[in-house]
Amino acid sequence: MKDHFERHKQPWNSEEIQKLHAFAKKGMTLKAMAKALTRSEESIRTRAKQDKLKIAKKR
Repeated sequence: MKDHFERHKQPWNSEEIQKLHAFAKKGMTLKAMAKALTRSEESIRTRAKQDKLKIAKKR
């Protein structure tokens, strides 16, 4: 079952962006970031691409 997120298409705030950058720097996976930020994996992927962040592959 997929996780359901109520925040569909909501804008990113500066705190969320900072957390995303920190998570990417730590090497967190896409799934872990999505759960921590309560956003979809697609949302995380899109924002990371926009900010030129690398997302760790599943280990």
